[in-house]
Amino acid sequence: MLNIFVCEDNPAQRQTIVQIIQNTVLIEELDMRLVLAAGDPYVLLDKVKTIQNTGIYFLDIDLGCSMNGLKLAQQIRLFDPRGFIIFITAHSELSYMTFQYRVEAMDFVLKDTPAEAKVKIRECLLNAMERYTLQTNKTNKVYTIETGGRKISVDYDDIFFFETSGNIHKIILHAKDRQIEFSGTMKELADTLDGNFVRCHRSFLVNKNNIKEIDTKNRVIYCTNGETCLMSTRMMRGL
Repeated sequence: MLNIFVCEDNPAQRQTIVQIIQNTVLIEELDMRLVLAAGDPYVLLDKVKTIQNTGIYFLDIDLGCSMNGLKLAQQIRLFDPRGFIIFITAHSELSYMTFQYRVEAMDFVLKDTPAEAKVKIRECLLNAMERYTLQTNKTNKVYTIETGGRKISVDYDDIFFFETSGNIHKIILHAKDRQIEFSGTMKELADTLDGNFVRCHRSFLVNKNNIKEIDTKNRVIYCTNGETCLMSTRMMRGL
């Protein structure tokens, strides 16, 4: 999942940008979420420091304080080197400065032409999603789910376990930052995944790399995120 951040000191303009982003994410069914929209770059930077996922950053250049959007982008790069930075400004003459600051901006959006800005923001979101998916598939093994008309890719390392849902022919994926229900069966799933995933119960398939502790007496598996799943006596030896 991609996290979206907006830094714009003008409240009305910030709300307009947020609305365009939210509408695009909803309509295009993108695997993204708006984490923070702020006018203070220091507030946004503090939030970025606590988030590990790759982000998309829509930054105004003139933020009316000691840290402008270019300096903010430099700081963001320290914590999110793979993030997508898009500058939004009314000053087209400042575009050349993005190269001086060496922040590898993805794009430059002029907000004094609202119709064009709306199209540009949408294009940036779609391009970021495409690039992120390609990068992730190249560097990490991922499990891709099709649900609700969209594709969601989750790193194997971020998956703790799969659980049979109470809804028929449904499975729940328990990941680092979310749970996702999708159609499928445990047998099909076990045949799809690699050897890091082990069937520990008829209703559970666990990522052995994310196991913290196994209680053989009570047949409970404790994952590194604090969640638990069951282990059957029959499948204990295999695990």
